[in-house]
Amino acid sequence: MKPKFCLILFMSIVLGASYIILGQEDVAGSKDHPLFTRMDNYYISGYEESEYDTHEFYDAQDNEYIIEGHKWVIEYTLKEGFESPGQLKVRNNHIAVIKKIGGTILFDRGTYMKFEQGGKEVWIDLWVSSSGSDYRLTLVEKTVMEQEVTADPKALADDLKNKGHAAVYGIYFDTDSAVIKAESKPALKAIADMLQTNSSLKVFVVGHTDMTGTLEHNMDLSKRRADSVVQELTKTYGISSNRLKAMGAGPLCPVGTNKTEEGRKLNRRVELVEM
Repeated sequence: MKPKFCLILFMSIVLGASYIILGQEDVAGSKDHPLFTRMDNYYISGYEESEYDTHEFYDAQDNEYIIEGHKWVIEYTLKEGFESPGQLKVRNNHIAVIKKIGGTILFDRGTYMKFEQGGKEVWIDLWVSSSGSDYRLTLVEKTVMEQEVTADPKALADDLKNKGHAAVYGIYFDTDSAVIKAESKPALKAIADMLQTNSSLKVFVVGHTDMTGTLEHNMDLSKRRADSVVQELTKTYGISSNRLKAMGAGPLCPVGTNKTEEGRKLNRRVELVEM
């Protein structure tokens, strides 16, 4: 073989190998999300990050949650020459991480997950190819809204007197849960103070939801949330149970459009209705 031809062949092999190696480097400007360490022998083949965007997430009952906030889309591809760990292992690895830190698996086949810490919720959508050689993480970090409207005992009493009902914002629940969150205390105390000042007043405590999910599910959820409020008012604040009755209206009495997150947020509320 002629020396010149050998040199050309050698350079072609080297350049080809370099091209393959360079093609398997993380795309410029990309990085792993702090929640997850990437699977061994994968590189970031696609990356998008937006300060504010939306994404759809689902649970096992096919309820849709449109979450807004800081968004990442990180795509991973297996490097050449390595054996894929398989779809199931990639999926289970990420599920194990979320379970270990106390997160929630919304749907383990999808795979949709959620984690909350430090006033923020991180929603995760994991897609894995059938071979396991590619997977994609879509994450949205949602800032949990601080109480925007401080419930006022006098304002609640005035609304009940003048309108026959009063909307209460600031009673918080996790998604699809009827367990009252700790940050609901100011709103609950305002209701209790109002009832203690107006000792003859009896009210329906009515739960309201947005239109996400089925009607039957939301009717049940709204009633369970109203039950939780009644239980908290009686057990923690000493309000007589014969002055309170829990009801659920689900999504049937909206005060805003369910087509936007702002409207859905207004629809998720508790109302007091004078008996």
